[in-house]
Amino acid sequence: MIPAFDPTTGMLPPGVHPATWSEVVQRFGGNSRRRELLVGLRAAAENLRQAGCRCLYLDGSFVTEQDLPGDFDGCWDPAEVDFQLLDPVLLDFRAGRFAQKTKYQGELFLSSDIADRNGYLYLEFFQLAKDGSVKGIIALDLTRL
Repeated sequence: MIPAFDPTTGMLPPGVHPATWSEVVQRFGGNSRRRELLVGLRAAAENLRQAGCRCLYLDGSFVTEQDLPGDFDGCWDPAEVDFQLLDPVLLDFRAGRFAQKTKYQGELFLSSDIADRNGYLYLEFFQLAKDGSVKGIIALDLTRL
């Protein structure tokens, strides 16, 4: 079960919170903008699952109480992925991830890649708020998609 938002920050409490697709839709699909983003997220998640990915981590304003997030952000576990089956757009990080944003309406990174100059991997980086405090993310189980 996805926990309640922190009443002060509007973000998930610290930790990696497991969720199924139906839980993500129920919790984060509350208006037409969010449902539009879910369409792109579902398409990306389906491709990742078909390529062997087992977990997609969701972050950004999409997993906060913000009414109108601009997009979704996340990273995925490459451990069992067959990269020949993966949509090449999911590996295209050029021009501010323009191709990903255009096709899927969000940005996804490999969880094991370095995210910033401090050496944080994306899985770690996404658990830090802009002020350096710790926040939560969603671990979407792609095996049950």
